[in-house]
Amino acid sequence: MSPQFPFPSPKVRATLYLPHDLLEEARDAAVHLGGYPLRLTLTKFAERAFRAELQRLKDAYNAGCDFPPREEDLKGGRPIAA
Repeated sequence: MSPQFPFPSPKVRATLYLPHDLLEEARDAAVHLGGYPLRLTLTKFAERAFRAELQRLKDAYNAGCDFPPREEDLKGGRPIAA
């Protein structure tokens, strides 16, 4: 389970690359749903998507538990071929 904090975690900037069409569709959704009642922003959209996918991965690969904290930062560069 995720640790419970009394206040929301502060937001930090992250740079990542997405397929152009996916980002444009997400932006379209955020603009279309930006008003009342949902008030969706691209940040909210991404946060919800990350949380949903993390939970799916935890359920599928780690018995629903949090993954252990990493001991080093992610390495940049090309991904390792499968």
